[in-house]
Amino acid sequence: MYKNLGKMTALTLSASLVLAACSTSGGGKSEGGSGEDGEDKQVLNLSAASDIPTMNSALATDSASTSVLGQTQEGLYSLGKDDKIEEGVAEGEPEVSEDKKTYTIKLRKDAKWSNGEAVTAKDFVFAWQTALNPETGSEFAYFLYDIKNAEAINNGDKKVDELGVKAVNDQTLEIELEKPVPYFQQLLTFPTFYPLNEKFYNEQDGKYGTSKDKTLYNGPFVLNNWETESKYQLTPNDEYWDKDAVNLDEVNFQIVKDVQTGINLYETGKIDITGLSAEHVDSYKEDENFETDLRASTFYFVFNLENETLKNENVRQAIAQSIDKEKYVSSNRNNGSKAYDKFTPSELVESEGGEEYTEGVEAPYSYNPEAAKKAWEKAKEELGKDEITIELLTFDQDSAKTDAEYFQSQLEQNLDGLSLKIKQQPFKQKIALEDKGQFEIGFSGWGADYPDPLSFLGILTTGNNQNSSGWSNPEYDKAIESAKGDLATKPEERIKALQEAEALMLKDAPVMPLYQTGAAYLQQPYIKDYHRHKFGVDFSLKTTSIEGKESK
Repeated sequence: MYKNLGKMTALTLSASLVLAACSTSGGGKSEGGSGEDGEDKQVLNLSAASDIPTMNSALATDSASTSVLGQTQEGLYSLGKDDKIEEGVAEGEPEVSEDKKTYTIKLRKDAKWSNGEAVTAKDFVFAWQTALNPETGSEFAYFLYDIKNAEAINNGDKKVDELGVKAVNDQTLEIELEKPVPYFQQLLTFPTFYPLNEKFYNEQDGKYGTSKDKTLYNGPFVLNNWETESKYQLTPNDEYWDKDAVNLDEVNFQIVKDVQTGINLYETGKIDITGLSAEHVDSYKEDENFETDLRASTFYFVFNLENETLKNENVRQAIAQSIDKEKYVSSNRNNGSKAYDKFTPSELVESEGGEEYTEGVEAPYSYNPEAAKKAWEKAKEELGKDEITIELLTFDQDSAKTDAEYFQSQLEQNLDGLSLKIKQQPFKQKIALEDKGQFEIGFSGWGADYPDPLSFLGILTTGNNQNSSGWSNPEYDKAIESAKGDLATKPEERIKALQEAEALMLKDAPVMPLYQTGAAYLQQPYIKDYHRHKFGVDFSLKTTSIEGKESK
């Protein structure tokens, strides 16, 4: 697992920018106006919170990079409407062995790179070997660890050609896994699994993905007009195998870092979509184009169990029952986020019978000031203290300060003798402090990498490098390993085991869930089939179109 707070923080703090769309008018393709034939061009203009750090799928870790890669590159499979799996370079469903460890996937013969060369099975082998090569320095190489020998290769213990993937021929890819993985096909949609053209890649002399001309594309669009820290543009890929499904003539991204600017542009008719921060929601929630979106991410407190105070179970139980989360999301979030007592987000995982996974998870702690006071008094007696000071580590944004002050007020009001100190740090420094265990309580977030409870529960196993709490429970570890191993082919038993494991973890309370993330925005009705995703890339534009927009 990875510390995807970088992505999550960017999404949370800049959601209003990521989806903002800025319209232009006038003639010509780049202007987004009407063509000489009088018909409106299909132009979508989006804002982005940052420039693209890289177009190399082996190196991409941030939301900006993965979002653009999701439009310009294509893996074996992709995400469509409602996160349904669709064929990409693969033709048909994978052929899976009886032991669920070997996948044989046929590739379509008409898949091509933007230079006209065929996309072959060798391109996937090369890409995955590149991501796992320690010299590449891929932060997301771990995504490939389910493949035989992948982790050993990434650690430098085996050679890249020992990876359990081979090109049987140009149109046949065979993948051998270490153990069955129920969500492996969904995992194949993630950018780290995209192909790379070996010849073109090597010709760039280490600079692949650093400019539009040093990148090769096999997806619905190609990248054009990439101006650093200013703007970039997507246009249709004429070599794309399914180009007839692509409606947009161009997608223009403008880098905008101010929420209010987006709102102003929307009000003057120049914005198609704009995100709303909490303070703006009340002004627009009655607007007919107002929408909210629940994300597959959870924000929470993480407790450092190396700390003598927080090691006390009654302290954690008291804190876990002292914050009015409903009031918090309505006042501080106000964007579709919901108060939440579980760790795995809702609307992410269903059983084979269609039952919501989280419905079977028992959450022992919710807002209960009286129970919190009782646990707190027990804790003070056990610790031999009447006055206790605890430090909350959070981000350095203004909104983070407002959130922390709310938590401070709630905790000090309900827990007599508690003093909560707020420590704000820039993102990188905050993460570094958590990684080194130099914190007491951390305000953190986690988003889904793939649609399975392990995307969340896996980070809290003993010794996991994302488990900054230091929590360790052998029973929990055993359940997680079982879900990865012997229960992988028994879906109903596996779900039940994970539900019980999550309930066990929530009772021990190494983390305290606070809310499931939402986003609020205004979107014009003429934008059709703009698909947002709960995992993987943030959105897809392959079938997006502009319909019914009045010409000016």
